Amino acid sequence: MSTILEKINTPEELRKLDPKDLPLLAEELREMIISTVSQTGGHLASSLGVVELTIALHYVFDTPRDKIIWDVGHQSYAHKILTGRKELFRTLRQHGGLSGFPRRRESIFDTFDVGHSSTSISAALGMAEARCLKKEKYKIIAVIGDGSLMAGMALEGLNHAGHLKKDMIVVLNDNEMAISSRVGALSSYLSRLITGQTYSRFRKDMQAFFKSLGEPFYKFAKQTEEFFKGIFAPGVLFDELGFRYVGPIPGHRIDYLLENFKNIKHLEGPILVHVVTTKGKGYQPAEKDPTRFHGIGPFEKESGVPLASKPGPSFTGVFSETLVKLAKQDERIVAITAGMSNGTGLDKLASEFPEKFYDVGIAEQHAVTFAAGMAVEGLRPVIAIYSTFLQRSYDQILHDVCRQSLPVTFVLDRAGIVGEDGSTHNGLFDFSYLRHMPNIIIMAPKDENELQHMLKTAIDSSKPAAIRYPRGKGIGVPLDEEIRNLAVGKGEVISEGKDAAIVAIGSTVYPALSAAQELKKDGIACTVVNARFVKPLDEELICTLAREIGKILTVEENVLAGGFGSAVLELLNRKSIPAEKVTCLGIDDCFVEHGPQEFLRKKYGIDSSGIVQAVKALLQKT
Repeated sequence: MSTILEKINTPEELRKLDPKDLPLLAEELREMIISTVSQTGGHLASSLGVVELTIALHYVFDTPRDKIIWDVGHQSYAHKILTGRKELFRTLRQHGGLSGFPRRRESIFDTFDVGHSSTSISAALGMAEARCLKKEKYKIIAVIGDGSLMAGMALEGLNHAGHLKKDMIVVLNDNEMAISSRVGALSSYLSRLITGQTYSRFRKDMQAFFKSLGEPFYKFAKQTEEFFKGIFAPGVLFDELGFRYVGPIPGHRIDYLLENFKNIKHLEGPILVHVVTTKGKGYQPAEKDPTRFHGIGPFEKESGVPLASKPGPSFTGVFSETLVKLAKQDERIVAITAGMSNGTGLDKLASEFPEKFYDVGIAEQHAVTFAAGMAVEGLRPVIAIYSTFLQRSYDQILHDVCRQSLPVTFVLDRAGIVGEDGSTHNGLFDFSYLRHMPNIIIMAPKDENELQHMLKTAIDSSKPAAIRYPRGKGIGVPLDEEIRNLAVGKGEVISEGKDAAIVAIGSTVYPALSAAQELKKDGIACTVVNARFVKPLDEELICTLAREIGKILTVEENVLAGGFGSAVLELLNRKSIPAEKVTCLGIDDCFVEHGPQEFLRKKYGIDSSGIVQAVKALLQKT
């Protein structure tokens, strides 16, 4: 039995369908998304929530001439299927397959690369301005979620767009924050009414009429219009920013979406369309627990139960448990995150100490300066944010925390190669963007046991401190019952050998140990060092290794530019110790693509086999 989706490979084919067939198409899209993500993992709840919205946008607008920019892009699965990638959808998030986010190199329908939050409005406005300068004519639509809209960059974009008055549409996908509860027959009718061409012509005519009577009459008419809009629609804020507000519209009623978008298509100037959707729509487990199904690994389709994974606690879980233990001992501890309480493991502390937990939403810049203010008053703030997202707050870390040398602890989850989320989410730059800041301590644990000691060390320090650790399960080592402070700036010699020294940091320490064991079979004896600290370095240990062994390999899961290896080379140069027999192993000058973590580590030569090859090449140097 053929399906509607089988016949649709492009939006052009979609637009030939009878509107009455679109609800069935939505069901078929959901089935494909659920089946695929149950095998590949991915962002399920958000994509299920915008199926009807995606259909309506491509049905009404002339894509790819008209351009859709998806904010973050984790809700773009239906968009990918409808824009020529249906047969490739099974490769979602697989190495060499479809990205989990829009990518310009992947399709002409992907108009802007995304992956981080709150960029769509600024990008859409830039494209709209370029369109005007080139004297072209087409529609530009930014689709942004309610959480992303609250971030500073999105509000800056709205403010600028309202000022420039460019012809653009912002679709606010409201699936959680309940900006308005006015969803029903009356509000939907009003939305359709105020977007209709008859109303628009009437509004323009009345404005012209009152202007002809004089400024006092025009001001009175404007105030009266805003008063009634304030009663019937929750769009006064957007109207004041210069946007014509439309909504709220039920986001799973394709007929309402089609009618509104057809009306809006004929309007000019900045327009904000408020669409209310349900995260996880159409899949009961995701509707019941949208947070868990926001980003999920492979799962059993029928029940929603995750498939078996590697046993043992994750780094995130150990951090969570340790922070709660320390908070019970130290009343100065407070915890802050930016819209990621579950992902960072702070939900446990939030449950036990709700008065000590702050989720500021997608506002990393604010989170850091908020923490700085707390630290000034004697508290010990712990900020848990994914490595890739902390990049947004670079200036606040430098200017507000490090410059004042405030005791703020930065916990960078998902550091290094994160895997299937790819280039926008890999945390491969934190050593580099933090290391050059004065006053900060930077650590990376080799395992989950060392993580708990580093957390205490950071909190007890009187300086800014950062701890970074990888995504996924820990090594499986036992945890010490007593959590203690580590000596700041001191590494750990794990094994000794006279032929070469492997100085590793964080997630590369155990691969370095494995490599040393493999090299031993070939008669090569290596000293293996767990550096622990990127800043301050264990200068005494590293200089001793350079003088006594000479041949040093540094290993890190970070870009080489400005990273741990660079720090070692700078140290040896400063101490006038020849460094011609030092090799730095890490990620070269590139953005790492999506794929399984272990596969990518092997590809980029930072696994045990890559370390073996690098040591042998180092020993061959004359």
